[in-house]
Amino acid sequence: MKRIFLLLAVVSMTVFQSCEGDPGPPGRDGQDGISVESEVFELQNVNFQLNNNNEYVIFRDLNPVIFDSDNILIYRLAGTIDPQTPIWQLIPRTLYLNEGELDYDFDFSAIDFTIYAGGTYNLATTPQFINNQTFRIVIIPGYFSRGGTVVDFEDYDAVIDAYDIDDSNVKILE
Repeated sequence: MKRIFLLLAVVSMTVFQSCEGDPGPPGRDGQDGISVESEVFELQNVNFQLNNNNEYVIFRDLNPVIFDSDNILIYRLAGTIDPQTPIWQLIPRTLYLNEGELDYDFDFSAIDFTIYAGGTYNLATTPQFINNQTFRIVIIPGYFSRGGTVVDFEDYDAVIDAYDIDDSNVKILE
């Protein structure tokens, strides 16, 4: 009886192993006008604007828009070592100043982003932190999240290298 059961098990495994089901439906085509590449944009010498909610903000539309699965990193130009070596700081970021704490933060959607500056004091007393600011916006497509590579997002250059981004010709946003 054990031999018959074993023989039936082997035969059924062989039969079912060669079965093939119907192919699934084809995947969606990419959307026209939407990039699936990593990109870098720059806002140069922009001023935060005080809005009706008493918040300092910089708002911009994304062009082209991004997929819902994509992510954005925003870096603030904190200074330079020399004219060819900028110092980029990932935001959100808290700066501890003599006047109090200053926070930079942001949010984004598939079509726009907003950068915020807020603090524990009147930011108008430190215009050097809300006027003539430069930011780099790095778009990282969602498909990159499937990889096993660990990236130090605090390090702008590490992000550029990890995602094979050419930042030699950064697009300037108006």
